Amino acid sequence: MTDTATAAAAATDAARQDKPARPTHLFRTLGRSMREYKRESWLAPAFVAVESILEILIPTVMAMLIDQGITGGDMNAIVRFGLILLCCSAVSLSCGFLAGRFAAIAAAGFAKNLRHDQFEQVQRFSFTNIDRFSTGSIITRLTTDVTNLQTAYMMMIRMGVRAPIMVVVAWIFSFRISPSISMVFLACIPILGLGLCGLAVLVHPVFERVFHTYDELNNVVDENLQGVRVVKSFNREGYEITKFDRISQRIFKDFTKAERIMSFNMPLMMLCVYGSMILISWMGANQIVASGNNAAVGLTTGDLTALVTYAMQILMAMMMLSMMFVMVIISQASAERITQVLQEQSTVTDPEHPVREVADGSIEFDHVTFRYSDSSEKPVLDDIDLKIPSGSTVGIVGGTGSAKSSLVQLVPRLYDVSSGTLKVGGVDVRDYDLELLRDQVAMVLQKNVLFSGTIADNLRWGNPDATDEEIRHACRLAQADGFIQEFPDKYDTMIEQGGTNVSGGQRQRLCIARALLKKPKILILDDSTSAVDTKTDRSIRAAFRDEIPYTTKIIIAQRVASVQESDMILVMDNGRIMARGTHDQLLETCDEYRSIYESQTKNQANPEEVEGGAR
Repeated sequence: MTDTATAAAAATDAARQDKPARPTHLFRTLGRSMREYKRESWLAPAFVAVESILEILIPTVMAMLIDQGITGGDMNAIVRFGLILLCCSAVSLSCGFLAGRFAAIAAAGFAKNLRHDQFEQVQRFSFTNIDRFSTGSIITRLTTDVTNLQTAYMMMIRMGVRAPIMVVVAWIFSFRISPSISMVFLACIPILGLGLCGLAVLVHPVFERVFHTYDELNNVVDENLQGVRVVKSFNREGYEITKFDRISQRIFKDFTKAERIMSFNMPLMMLCVYGSMILISWMGANQIVASGNNAAVGLTTGDLTALVTYAMQILMAMMMLSMMFVMVIISQASAERITQVLQEQSTVTDPEHPVREVADGSIEFDHVTFRYSDSSEKPVLDDIDLKIPSGSTVGIVGGTGSAKSSLVQLVPRLYDVSSGTLKVGGVDVRDYDLELLRDQVAMVLQKNVLFSGTIADNLRWGNPDATDEEIRHACRLAQADGFIQEFPDKYDTMIEQGGTNVSGGQRQRLCIARALLKKPKILILDDSTSAVDTKTDRSIRAAFRDEIPYTTKIIIAQRVASVQESDMILVMDNGRIMARGTHDQLLETCDEYRSIYESQTKNQANPEEVEGGAR
């Protein structure tokens, strides 16, 4: 992909992703990830409701114990109300334990499903979709963003249920005791509501910016760890540290700003709490003095005790709501980012009635034009007309940025053509079952990737059911069996992450063997022998010619020696096929090809014997 196309696509899609999803879409999309944890998601708030109601009953029972038992001197009343208090406390404690257990299961399960759903969605993405999200961004959405939602969800099914019940029911009970004093609580609600809404408006954009900066930070770390050998060889550790610190400092400043804004939340809560307590104590004391502690006339000591307890319960519940509100503000940005991934539609999908058989390895480009982004003015591939017979070998050469890789990536539908038709086996690739098409097109990309595990495990990516003999045969064709036999554990040798414990040439040969295990009808090598010496390269091509003659082979190479025996060679420039023909024909008719060939063979008596970079 060209830098211009990448930048254009990134700019267009970044603008699209910054548009927040509507709340209904957020809830509907995220709600699908609850699945098997819906039961726990309902049980947790149910037990919270019972726990909250019992906690609200306790002050009323306590008031009766004080007024009828202690003040009234009735020991039976003390025992009776004491037992009721004990039962209420025990049941409330049990319900609290069960609520916490079910809430933890529901939140952790919800987070697990969210991670699974995002990762599964990413696996379905085409290259076009993947280009819209950086690696660091996807990692942040799978980790930090999911953790934020997990915390917010647990708070919502506990505090989000408990706090409203506590506020409403406690206020009703306090209203039964003293309507005038209960109005103090109502006065706090608009103060808190306006204050919290103001904080939300100010802080939400800051948290959105923080998570975008997290994406940048993860990208820097990912690039640094993958290129750590280059960093050390160029002695650029200091530069990388400075770059990391610069982004980390931006996160620090944004978080500090957000926390500074949210810090007004607690003083506002304390103002309401202590203001309410002072008013309740003053009004209650006046009413007790006026009534002489006579319940029939006014307020009693037990009533005031209950009112104070209800006041604390109401204000603590409002504090819970405040804490939950802060977490919801933080998680809202995370929810929007996760929803963007879950709602992203793959640009490459199966047709309604897919073709399920690839007849042969023939390929036909019929006036194919391709753009990485619809907004790109200049196409990456422009009006490509090309027919490749099944079983033939085609070489492709051209300068950097000539769109050689873009051409071959259209064959297995890693991208879809923008206009025109691309046929494989006489059928438009968009009419095939996608999995079946890719099973018949084996591709070794420029960037050879091996995964953690044994050599045999890596090779079986090409065919999970491959026998040991099939694996060895594929490795012999790819000229990999020789160096594998030199390892102490042979095919059970462990490959480190990214294949860092094998050379570039060895890694390329393993990736070729992995592709051959698929037994494809089309084999594409995208500059996949650049790190092997010319002798090994020649042996690989000879094995292809003798062992898989009916497989269509497309070889992209920088070395003319790698493609000069091909049935047809394409010379590409600026997204077009500027010349085609055999090696001898192109030497006579194409100045560009002749120039490449002469520059590579200059001062070399026998270029085929020159060995390169495999160790």
